[in-house]
This record gives sequence, C-alpha cells and structure tokens, in this order.
Amino acid sequence: MAATLREVAERAGVSVRTVSNVVNDFPQVAPETRARVQRALDELGYQPNAVARTLRNGRSGLIALVLPELDVPYFAELTRAVIEQAAAAGYTVVVDQTDGDPVRERELVMRGNRAAMFDGLIFNPLALGGADLRNRPSSTPVVLLGERVVEGGLDHIMIDNVGAAELATRHLIELGRQRIAAIGDQFDETRQTGQLRTQGYRSALQAAGREIVPELMRPTEFFHRADGAAAMADLLALPQPPDAVFCYNDLLALGALRTILSRGLRVPDDIALVGFDDIEDGRYSTPSLTTISPDKTQIAKDAVRLLLNRLDGDRSAPAELPAGYTLQIRESTVG
Repeated sequence: MAATLREVAERAGVSVRTVSNVVNDFPQVAPETRARVQRALDELGYQPNAVARTLRNGRSGLIALVLPELDVPYFAELTRAVIEQAAAAGYTVVVDQTDGDPVRERELVMRGNRAAMFDGLIFNPLALGGADLRNRPSSTPVVLLGERVVEGGLDHIMIDNVGAAELATRHLIELGRQRIAAIGDQFDETRQTGQLRTQGYRSALQAAGREIVPELMRPTEFFHRADGAAAMADLLALPQPPDAVFCYNDLLALGALRTILSRGLRVPDDIALVGFDDIEDGRYSTPSLTTISPDKTQIAKDAVRLLLNRLDGDRSAPAELPAGYTLQIRESTVG
C-alpha cells in the first residue's frame, strides 16, 4: 500500500504541511528539515499523486509527441532525442502515432479532454492544416514539426526540403552523373515532403542546364523500403537506366540498393545513390549510404525549448525555425 503524507510526516517528525512543501518543492523549508523529509520519502517509497498535483499547480509534467509512423527509423531517432531533451527539463514524453490518418490526428489533437492530460504537444501532422489547429478546443501549447502546416499560427520547426534536395542532386551532378533519377515524388496534397524534394531535384538539374526527364522521376505511395525497391526495378527496366538516384529518404534508398545489387550491378560504380535522413541503418549498409543529415538533436532541443517557453508564459509571435542539415558523403556515391 502506498505511503501517505501523514506517515512520512510521522517518520520525519514534522507536520504534514512541511512534507507537502518538500514534495511540491516549495522553497520555505530549512535545508536540514528538507533532507530529513526527503530521507523519509525515500525510505517509505512515497509516490506523489500526479492527478492531485495537476489540480494544484496546473501541470502534469507530461509532453505529448505525436508522429505519423513510429516504426520509421527517422521518427524513432527523433523520438529518442525529444525524450532526452524533455527529461533534462524534468518532463516525461508520451508518444503516439497517427499513420497520417486525419481522423486519428483529430482524435489525438483536437479533443479538449485528451489534450488537457498534457502540458504541451509536439506534433508532426500530415493531414491537418493550420485552420484545423487554430480552431482546436484546447489551449494546450503546440509546437509543429514537418512541412504540412503553413501559416498555422503556431511555433513550427521545419527542414528546407527544397534546399536539401538541391544539395543532394547537385552532389550527383558534380560527380559527372548524366541520368539522375528521383524516387519519392508524391501527388497527395497532404504529403508535401515529397513535393518539396521534387522541387529541389528539378531546381538543381535546371541550374546545371540538365534536361528534366519525366521517366526518371518515380512517385511512391510511402517512403518505405518496399517502395524504393519497386521504384528502382522500374527504373532498371528502362531502355536507358539511370546512373544515379536521389531517394527522398534512406528507407527508399536502402530498398533501391537491394534491387540494384540483386541485379548484379555495383554501387556506386554503375549507379550512385543518395538518401535523406541519415538513419543509423544507412551508416552500416554495404556500401554505406550518402545522405542528407538533418540535425535531429537540434530539432528536439528547439521543439522542447519553444514548448517550455510557452508554458512559462511566452506570448511572442509564433516562431518559424529552420532545422539544420548537412550532406554526409559515404561509399554509395564515392566508393
């Protein structure tokens, strides 16, 4: 049975109010008394009532992190970074996924009672737009990740997908590759990441005076390994296959790599390959994967910082922060 405040008070030889002051970290307790109470708390294994504390101070100590897909390594690595940053600030992260389903996103984000469980929300939406989030019933602070929401009136951290895709494609151009393909274009308006990376791919080719060849641009429904493998098989079936491929994430690139190698071709000798996300799998693939590396640690730091600032009463205009990125050159393009 859980220990009560009265039992802790009796063990420490102080009043119940003094124990309450220590549990709630109030400053008006002498250091010696605080140490004695803390020792009694530890000995009895006292656990504070989280619901009661929430009612008293309006804080639950919980941050919600809502992402499209938890089994995608990029989001898994980002989740770890967010948990580390939140823990350093004394917060616990509760993670959930939406699969990009608009009904699920509304269920997790729009319901006032559910949102009240959390002090703040870090959210990577695929289906909901700015108007949806502005009209949500809860006043819980929200920080957005990703590309979906434009002019949402909320703090937002996003990668310059156009610039990053240009950098990846320009790397292949500078290597002298002539038929540079792209895997990952998406036509669904809710999946803006693919569209933005296509813009960057096309922009780099145009800047180099290269022709844009539609048959070298392969859309995918998802950014999964199987999609990359299937798209690469289509490209290899062309009368003139590509000699380089920019994949819109590392999972697509790993799927493409599997198809290339299964056909007896070599990477990068026959086909150079670039991915996006710098997931751990790509660093240990054979060959290791050249990729765009977003600064996931900085994204997590900025997201948690912005959220905590709002909780502390920051009423400044919503911030639009760019996420840093670099091109990590590895064996899949330079051997």
